[in-house]
Amino acid sequence: MMKRSSFVPRNAFTLVELLVVIAIIALLMGVLLPALNKARQHAKAIVCKSNLKQIGLAANFYAEAWNWYLPRGTGSSGNTWFQCFLPYLSEHPIGNDYRNVKMYRCPSYPNREQTVCFVVNGWEFTGPGDLIGAAVDKPTRVLGLRRLDRTIYLADNEDGPGREIIKKLNDPGWDKLDVWSNNHLPKGPDNERRVARTRHSRGTAKPGCHVLYLDWHADWMGADDMTRDMWRFYR
Repeated sequence: MMKRSSFVPRNAFTLVELLVVIAIIALLMGVLLPALNKARQHAKAIVCKSNLKQIGLAANFYAEAWNWYLPRGTGSSGNTWFQCFLPYLSEHPIGNDYRNVKMYRCPSYPNREQTVCFVVNGWEFTGPGDLIGAAVDKPTRVLGLRRLDRTIYLADNEDGPGREIIKKLNDPGWDKLDVWSNNHLPKGPDNERRVARTRHSRGTAKPGCHVLYLDWHADWMGADDMTRDMWRFYR
């Protein structure tokens, strides 16, 4: 006659064991989340830098087609730079509307309604002794310029009280997407329409943003390292 085997059920987790597991999970989350957030911000910075490089290619194609003239400030003289470059972008906007161009948006810009997240060089100087400069919105011929690798053409737009959210042309502030004053540099007052100071910072000790140079390479720059001289066109 076969003996009936006895089945002994396993004990469930105790309350203490559950609390230990939860504590371990919470600890792991606390360790991993900052790393994941840092990786996410780094990925956004890579996309922004790539966008600037693509805009630089479009700017170069535009200059070749228009006798080496480039659009400058976003004043009342003709179309803005982001309108001028539309036919030369690798990304074709729907209905030729600049608001559909993802390249014009920085993924780290806090407000998703902003249609253009960069500011253009609209700063003209009369000569080496001019330390103030003035606004310029007429195209400038760039053939023969020197120091292309150190001259800024575009930079990250600040998200602050001096920069309105631009949803479409003729919105308040749409014609202010440029730089033409010392106050517009990252070290300018908080209420000015300045270049972004902490858009893609490498830690709080070194704030900075991305810029596009006239040789069409894009790079990160420390906010405190940006000077007016980098916006001056040298001949």
